[in-house]
Amino acid sequence: MNFQATSDLGQHSAAAMPVPEMTCYRATADAMEIIPGRASRAWMDETNQRFAYRCIPLSIANASGWEIILPFSFTAIWNGGSREEDLTIVQEGSSGLVCSHFGHGVLTFHTGWLFRTSPGWALWCRGAPNHLVDGIVPLEGVVETDWLPFPFTMNWRFTEPGAVHFEKGEAICFVTLMPHAMLDAVVPRIRELADDPVLKSEHDAWSKSRNDFNARLAANEPDAVKEGWQRTYVRGTSPAREQPSAFHRSKRKLERPR
Repeated sequence: MNFQATSDLGQHSAAAMPVPEMTCYRATADAMEIIPGRASRAWMDETNQRFAYRCIPLSIANASGWEIILPFSFTAIWNGGSREEDLTIVQEGSSGLVCSHFGHGVLTFHTGWLFRTSPGWALWCRGAPNHLVDGIVPLEGVVETDWLPFPFTMNWRFTEPGAVHFEKGEAICFVTLMPHAMLDAVVPRIRELADDPVLKSEHDAWSKSRNDFNARLAANEPDAVKEGWQRTYVRGTSPAREQPSAFHRSKRKLERPR
C-alpha cells in the first residue's frame, strides 16, 4: 500500500506543501486492517444535540490519521503483578496479534505492518484520539519509519488491576504522519499580542462578537436562540476575516489504503 497526494487536498494547498509518502508493507499474513480515521465517537453522539461535534478540532483530530482495527473481540485481565503471566488474554481461538510481552500490566498488539515514510517523516502511533477505554490507556510513540526495517508494536497499559474488553472493529492503533526531523529546529517565541496589531485587531473583533452573542443568547433574543452557536470556526472565518484560510478544514476524510 502506498499513500500519496490526491486532488481532495485542493490545488492551492497541495501546491504549497510537498506531500510525503507512506508505504504500508504487509509483514504477516494476518495483518490487521487499516482504515481512515473515523470522526465520530459514541460519547460525542450522546451529548445533548450532539453538541460535541460543534468543536471542529475534536472531530478533525479524530479523523487525522489511519486506524488499525481489531479482526476479533477479546478480554484482557490483569491481576496487578509485574510478570508476563499476570496478564491473560481471553478470546475464542488463538492469535498472536495480542499478547502479554513486557509484563507490568502492558498489553501488546502486533499490527502485522511495516511502514516506510519519506525522509524526515515519522509516524506518531497512539490510541484513536478522544476514544475512551475504561481501565487501560494507550501508550504513545513516535516511530522513525523513514529508516526502520522492522514493525513496531502498539502497547496499552492497565491503569489498575481488572478486566478490559475490546470489540471487533475497534481501533487499537492510530497513526499520523509527522515531520519529526523539523521539530528540533523550531524555536517557540514569546511575544505580546500588541506586538502584532493586525492579529490583535482580529482577536479584539472576535472577542467583542463572542461577548455580544453570549449576551444576546442569555437574554433569549430570538435570532441568537435560533442560531444557537457561532459558526466562525466551522467556516474558517472571523468578524475581521471574511475569507477562510486556504488550509481550513471543517471536516476530514482521508484516503482508504489501496
